Amino acid sequence: METITTDSQVDVCRMRVVMAFSGGMDSTALLLRMLDRGDSVTCISYNYGQRHIVELERARDNIHYLSSMGHTVEHIIVDISSAMSSFSSTLTDTSTDVPEGHYEEEQMKQTVVPNRNAIFTSILYGHALSISTVEECDVYLALGVHSGDHAIYPDCRPEFYDQLKLALDTGNWGSKRISMELPYIDADKEGILRDALKSCESLGLDFDIVFTNTNTSYNPDRDGRSSGKTGSDVERILAFHAIGRKDPLEYVDGWNTVLERALRIEMEYEAVQ
Repeated sequence: METITTDSQVDVCRMRVVMAFSGGMDSTALLLRMLDRGDSVTCISYNYGQRHIVELERARDNIHYLSSMGHTVEHIIVDISSAMSSFSSTLTDTSTDVPEGHYEEEQMKQTVVPNRNAIFTSILYGHALSISTVEECDVYLALGVHSGDHAIYPDCRPEFYDQLKLALDTGNWGSKRISMELPYIDADKEGILRDALKSCESLGLDFDIVFTNTNTSYNPDRDGRSSGKTGSDVERILAFHAIGRKDPLEYVDGWNTVLERALRIEMEYEAVQ
């Protein structure tokens, strides 16, 4: 387990938050939201054998950028690749191709990693309990799951987290001090980006730098450039277009090309619904 701490002193007077930080745009927006609220944040990222492991590099880059701008964040990277890299998913099996197309099309179910969010949340919960005990405080467990994931990923749905929280509370002492926060559960990617814009302005951060330091693609190339073709790429591209901004992320093809492709995929998807 790798730990990066930008400040050894934790201000326990602020709200204490433990959150999942993949290095993608949703969890990055969530981190900005928590910092803008004035919370004391511990981020946990996971190496689970994902083919898009560049997201962890991007996560580190943003932690260092935040530190340079005076924002304290504790960042822990947990390696569970030995446990999860054998799970059946195109995200962990590099011998298979990641499907392309619209995010909600049937083939995108190939990108489901079995039980992933239950595993991630259980680790977060254990960490939150430990912080609560050591620091004698209440802790919020925050996740960036959103409504766009509901169709394909059962472990991103509200009812899943209701049941998981009940199970975790039932199986642990001290659970009354742990609350779960899912601020984007009813939001889409456009809403998440607009929230991030507000947070960046409030925190004095460069929005483009922050989102250059993210990865959304399930199939980036060897240089970490996004393909612009997977469902997650398309959803991100359309969200930036919706807020009237060019995505600062580097794509294999230029912005105009990936935007035109994403708009075409969206139009073709809507035509058959």
